[in-house]
Amino acid sequence: MNVIRFSDLCASGQVRGKRVFIRADLNVPQDDHGAITEDTRIRASVPCIQMALDAGAAVMVTSHLGRPTEGAFKPEDSLMPVAKRLGELLGREVPLVANWVNTDDSASVTPIQVAPGQLVMLENCRVNIGEKKNTPELARKLAALCDIFVNDAFGTAHRAEGTTYGIAQFAPIACAGPLLSAEIDAIQKALAHPKRPLAAIVAGSKVSTKLTILKTLADKVDQLIVGGGIANTFMLAAGLKIGKSLAEPDLVLEAKAVIAAMKARGAEVPIPTDVVCAKTFAADAPATVKKATEVADDDLILDIGPETAAKLAEQLKAAGTIVWNGPVGVFEFSAFENGTKAIAHAIASSSAFSIAGGGDTLAAIAKYGIEKQVGYISTGGGAFLEVLEGKTLPAFEILSKRAGG
Repeated sequence: MNVIRFSDLCASGQVRGKRVFIRADLNVPQDDHGAITEDTRIRASVPCIQMALDAGAAVMVTSHLGRPTEGAFKPEDSLMPVAKRLGELLGREVPLVANWVNTDDSASVTPIQVAPGQLVMLENCRVNIGEKKNTPELARKLAALCDIFVNDAFGTAHRAEGTTYGIAQFAPIACAGPLLSAEIDAIQKALAHPKRPLAAIVAGSKVSTKLTILKTLADKVDQLIVGGGIANTFMLAAGLKIGKSLAEPDLVLEAKAVIAAMKARGAEVPIPTDVVCAKTFAADAPATVKKATEVADDDLILDIGPETAAKLAEQLKAAGTIVWNGPVGVFEFSAFENGTKAIAHAIASSSAFSIAGGGDTLAAIAKYGIEKQVGYISTGGGAFLEVLEGKTLPAFEILSKRAGG
């Protein structure tokens, strides 16, 4: 994918003295008092901001936070806690600018007061009227604020909004920041030019939410490993009983089609040969390992069994590329975490290039401490899923278009 990279502009001296507008993803979780409880996204955005400052730019950065109502700013919508934390990480004060877009119907724009080498944060962009619908009026006003637009927010790359798409249409230069560039490179490496065998782990509670992903990957991967409630539906498709486990019987035909598509290519969807069951969904429920052919009518399948886990682990260790989206069992309960733990450690010890994404997947990676062994951990939830579905993300599309690609 051909995009202009901000790092290249900085290296060639094209950023010095320019007004740079960075769209970051600083949408961090907060407690009831507004305190930030987890700052990964802020820390991930620092390299781009520091790169711009080091290159001598006048830097403006903005993000969304929460779900504000356009045109109706409330104190809880404010990026103030984010600006404070960013300032701590950068070792400098980060002024917060409110009301930074003219709300009248005129096309006039009041420039943001920021000098080369300085940094300001622009208040929550989703408060601006027209942001979510990406109105041309707002897009042109945003573009007029800068010489260079930098998209460094993969988490919102699947949304065509004012600060993710519209500004990129009209800014003199539109480019990808280091975080977005890294996502593009990792996705290309894993899906466009994968080293074979390519194994994908797609797990979650429902087939319906990931059916498009399963169908897309069925045409690409050598092993399609399913887990969670999705695996239960595939077990039904294979003629196995699943007791009272979570599944979608009305999608059995779809699951059979995915299995058939894989088989026709000489690939496979490994069906569990053993499972871990309980009678109730609870952390303290007694866990019983059973053969997949011996699941009782009152059983709940909450994890893959040790035999299945060992077999999948061997496949992953032999893979050339691994895409991981979703834990294969209820890993939050210690009695039902062994399948996910085995998968995690297999990925960590594999020589394959691995890319992982999705909230539950990131939680599993953190739980088992394998962050440094995963090739690339995606920062986007919904955006990562849309990439797996085979969609071209709006942010990628407009940046490629502006690069002449």
